[in-house]
Amino acid sequence: MLEGIIRESTGKSASKALRRDGYLIANIYAKGMENIHAAFKMNEYIRTVRKKETLSFPISIDGKEMNVVVQGYESHAVTGNLLHVDLMVAQPGVVTHYHVPVRPQGTPIGLKNKGMLYIAKPRLRVKAAIENVPNFIDVDVTDLDLGDSVLIRDLAGIENITFTDIERVSVMSIIKAK
Repeated sequence: MLEGIIRESTGKSASKALRRDGYLIANIYAKGMENIHAAFKMNEYIRTVRKKETLSFPISIDGKEMNVVVQGYESHAVTGNLLHVDLMVAQPGVVTHYHVPVRPQGTPIGLKNKGMLYIAKPRLRVKAAIENVPNFIDVDVTDLDLGDSVLIRDLAGIENITFTDIERVSVMSIIKAK
């Protein structure tokens, strides 16, 4: 479980001092709950997020345990280091928006015809309760040839989940390799 601390000061100098000590600045929020200004050890946060198996993961702040989902993050433009992360508490039964990763399944026909698989939307925005959200959305790409694409409207509907992206948007396609 990822352990965090509560930030007393939310100013610029306090944030810089925490980053210098190896902390990642985080805001934790939920419906009907006051925002929590927190900080996590950078290496522990990255390790936890990389090896998580579900969309939500447990954290502990000041003795309070909760499951959270990464909603957004900010990274440094030059170095790529994480600067800030927004975490939303995954409350059971509350319907809200989540970003679910997309995974291609199978080998497309177009790869044999000198094409390559282009993933235009690596994450799809869905509206559902956390207990109904899958860890991945699998997309079958075995029938795709050069110039073919899978749109959001082509995806099989998942029970109790609504796709909130525009349905004519391409998720994956086979493009000609240069």
